[in-house]
Amino acid sequence: MGEVDFSQKLEERIRELIRDYKLIEEGELVAVALSGGKDSLLVLHVLADLRDDLGFDIVAITVDEGIKDYREKALEAARYNTKLLGVELVEKSFIEEFDFSLDDVYGIFKSPCIPCGVFRRHILNRAARSLGADKIATGHNMDDEIQSFMMSLVRGDTRKFSKFGPKLEMIHSKLIPRIKPLWNTSEEETRTWAILNNIRVHLEDCPYSSLSLRSRIKRFLNGVESKRPGTKDLMMRSFIKTFKMEQEEVELFECEVCGEPASMRTCKACELLSVIRGSL
Repeated sequence: MGEVDFSQKLEERIRELIRDYKLIEEGELVAVALSGGKDSLLVLHVLADLRDDLGFDIVAITVDEGIKDYREKALEAARYNTKLLGVELVEKSFIEEFDFSLDDVYGIFKSPCIPCGVFRRHILNRAARSLGADKIATGHNMDDEIQSFMMSLVRGDTRKFSKFGPKLEMIHSKLIPRIKPLWNTSEEETRTWAILNNIRVHLEDCPYSSLSLRSRIKRFLNGVESKRPGTKDLMMRSFIKTFKMEQEEVELFECEVCGEPASMRTCKACELLSVIRGSL
């Protein structure tokens, strides 16, 4: 398959997913969670191409966690590509929001991915809501989806199964629904797309990622895939057939500290902030 054919077929598959699952409606504003990596940049480029045809608009939001010698390179890629495509980029940071960087606090936790994920989602949701966004489009690909499912399985956290699927419905007026345009696109495909199209992209792995459970599961799945090509695709097909992609009803509160949606009286972000401020 030629370079042009590969990119065209990949982008058409993503468009079909968006149409088939009605991920985006006419007139909506979609906030792209943009890290500067290959996955979120593929989402950005495809949605930028589709916005006029489907009648929606996009804005990009990037969050600087404060990881020395890593995040700045990704931010440069995010700035370059948004300018190239004529998309507004809104930049947020842990320092700006919380007065500390991930580098300052990672040692407090068993895995730095715990506070990083919680705070990134917290900032992203608030930023998207303030911009009036109807959806948040993330760069979660097929590999990410399988890994997340396996993590929930290992932890016995069956509640997370309801998050399986390319689209999460609105469950609280302050919680912006998320869509995953790369839900059936593999990580290898996004990497190939970025290289073939000479995309200015940040391809380095986060220096903290090796400490996470996700990283161990990723290595395991990649090992199986290398010995039995097609395993990941078969797993994905099995999940789709076995588990209903219907969200369970969830009772959400508003955090007593910050007012953001929460499953408990205090949201996870405020809970972690309390731990951090008690340790600094």
